[in-house]
Amino acid sequence: MFKLVISVALIAAIVAADHIDKDAQITSQTNEVNYDGTYQHSFSSSNGISVQESGTGGHYASGSAQYYSPEGVPIALTYTADENGYQPKGDHLPTPPPIPDHVLKTLEYIRTHPQPQEHY
Repeated sequence: MFKLVISVALIAAIVAADHIDKDAQITSQTNEVNYDGTYQHSFSSSNGISVQESGTGGHYASGSAQYYSPEGVPIALTYTADENGYQPKGDHLPTPPPIPDHVLKTLEYIRTHPQPQEHY
């Protein structure tokens, strides 16, 4: 899972870097791996790309990546990866359409009017 998360963050940075200063330099970088399996990784570059991640072995990771779109708009992604899978968040990510009111009302009715259980 750790490799997947790092790969996603790096791919986002590489895609973003396609239109930004190709001569960018790494301005800061940290890599820390501890004996208890925890780690922390981060880097920043002169073209505005920044990536951070921390976690525990292959069990949990959380991090963020920031870069600029081709239009110069800042893009920010945060994520966690755990037993529930990879969970990214960012204003640039697509969101599901809203649930129609009639469906919400139906679900609420079902929740508040449970069917009696039949025992055989």
